[in-house]
Amino acid sequence: MLVLIVILPLLSFFSGCVFGRFVGYGTCYVTVLSVVTSFLLSCNLFYEILSTGVSYKIQLSPWIVSDSLTVNWCFCFDSLTCTMLLVVTFISSLVHLYSTEYMKEDPHLFRFMSYLSLFTFFMLILVTSNNFLQLFVGWEGVGLASYLLINFWFTRIQANKSSIKAMLVNRVGDFFLLLAIFAIYFICDSLDFDVVFSLSTKIKDYVFTVGYLDISIIHFICTCLFLGAVGKSAQLGLHSWLPDAMEGPTPVSALIHAATMVTAGVFLIIRCSFLFEYAPEVLNLVVVLGSITALFAATTGLFQNDIKRVIAYSTCSQLGYMVFACGLSSYDVGLFHLSNHAFFKALLFLGAGSVIHAVSDEQDMRKMGGLKNLLPFSYASILIGSLALTGFPFLAGFYSKDVILELAYAKSTNISLFAYFLGVFAAFCTSFYSTRLLILVFLSKPNGNKISILGAHEGTWNLTLPLFLLSILSVLVGYMTKEFFIGFGTDFWANAIFILPQNYTILDIEFISLFYKLLPLFVTILGALFAVYLYSFGINNYFQIKKTSYFKYLYLFLNRKWYFDKIINDYIASPILFIGHTYSYKDIDRGLIEKFGPWGIVTSIKTYVTSFRLIQTGYIYNYLLLIIFSIYIIISIYFFIDILTIPMSLLFFLIIINIFFPEEI
Repeated sequence: MLVLIVILPLLSFFSGCVFGRFVGYGTCYVTVLSVVTSFLLSCNLFYEILSTGVSYKIQLSPWIVSDSLTVNWCFCFDSLTCTMLLVVTFISSLVHLYSTEYMKEDPHLFRFMSYLSLFTFFMLILVTSNNFLQLFVGWEGVGLASYLLINFWFTRIQANKSSIKAMLVNRVGDFFLLLAIFAIYFICDSLDFDVVFSLSTKIKDYVFTVGYLDISIIHFICTCLFLGAVGKSAQLGLHSWLPDAMEGPTPVSALIHAATMVTAGVFLIIRCSFLFEYAPEVLNLVVVLGSITALFAATTGLFQNDIKRVIAYSTCSQLGYMVFACGLSSYDVGLFHLSNHAFFKALLFLGAGSVIHAVSDEQDMRKMGGLKNLLPFSYASILIGSLALTGFPFLAGFYSKDVILELAYAKSTNISLFAYFLGVFAAFCTSFYSTRLLILVFLSKPNGNKISILGAHEGTWNLTLPLFLLSILSVLVGYMTKEFFIGFGTDFWANAIFILPQNYTILDIEFISLFYKLLPLFVTILGALFAVYLYSFGINNYFQIKKTSYFKYLYLFLNRKWYFDKIINDYIASPILFIGHTYSYKDIDRGLIEKFGPWGIVTSIKTYVTSFRLIQTGYIYNYLLLIIFSIYIIISIYFFIDILTIPMSLLFFLIIINIFFPEEI
């Protein structure tokens, strides 16, 4: 029964691929029913684990047996897995249902639905795996599925570029994840989670030496694991693929780049908490990079004009919160924010898709406006999602994001305080751009095409039902799940998450100053009021500010994403391409390999054949000389003549030749 949760999306993928062109629209019913069934089974599993606290491990069959390496197809269903299953299957079910209407006019609808099911299958493989190699299969599988979905409209050049960019950037993180897997097997002689995690206390003191430098094994493994998570969860440095991935259809953005795939890196860190707890320096690195990512993405989203890109940068920012929560050893809080974020971010993306669908596929917010009365349901949905995103009191984001910031302040280290203040400023920016989005799209005067604006209307029930369900959950899910997710003394996580006693700081947030507890809420309200002022009452003053040169530089810096793309293109990608063309292609491929390869062999044969042809003189005494010399060489090799006697033997040989063939010397 439990394995059906994973298998059903795979079956729906094959049904769509094989029978899609024959069944047509019926493919939609098959895929939706399959994923919904997986969700219902996940609900049953979640209730069972919540009520009994048990976990299951199901071994299907051996996969690799080679010497000491034994890898099985084995599925683990514990509290961490069932939480991810619930999130993934629920969001996927709604996105499948939403897509049946959103992509209805596309002639390749059955292929799209199949790709969605394929992505769901690989994501379920990832979260249910019981060893690192099986996890890597799911890890690479979601990368493949994301490539197919981003590039679904493959006739568009920008979609081609975005999908290739997503694939290549993720390869960097995947390389480090592979290094971590190799190191784990080298040290532990196993890839099973149970074995590796049980040995974490033994290997924490192991070191290996590189030159005069001693490197801790567990720090090396955790660093590589984190760098793998950086690529998949779009942290600073490997983040550039995430906003560009918005070139795919909007349901793809909701499923992959908001709720599930990008959280795979966070899930990896949480799953490996048994290792990270013994690598405090790596945890500090996680805190720093996560907090900087939250700030970077929040500031970049301030002046983006594409509605989907604004939401994409908010995703990147929220991932930063999740990551630095894990760096504070609050893995349960990070997962709590992950589950809350999935609902309101999917709501924002699907709501944005509803707006785009209504205004003839226009995505520039500057060409919208005045849609509050034309699209009241979409307006209400995006309003709820935006409030939850900003951490408005008693909505989903409030219960998780504020706890993360309170934990950062309560830890009272230089790094945690650094993360706290960056997180507070990121909260201000998040509130600003969320309010700006609402004003430009719904509350301002119409600025778009008259025909598109007047023709805007709400979608059918396929579009509105997912928005309604996500709106309800964006309000209630934080309140409903807080106590058994992060409540003090909860045993819900059992052995799924490990936190050292000295790192368990959830109690400390009760003793911090009330000012620092309320500061995130104050800056959130301030950011919203500031956006309202600039884009309504103070629009004339804002226009004067925009004409100044200082604002121009600030606007370009933020609108162009801190010039990260330019830096990567000019100082990393272009030099690598130049070196590859100049040295690898010209000097090695067309030079060295050609000289010792086909061209070199042909030229050498021609040269030596011409030289050997001169030996064929037709005179017997020349041939006799060659025969005698060859016999001498063979006899010398056969009797192993000492190398020092060879010159004297040659001298003797030349004297004999001079006697018998004086005219040849």
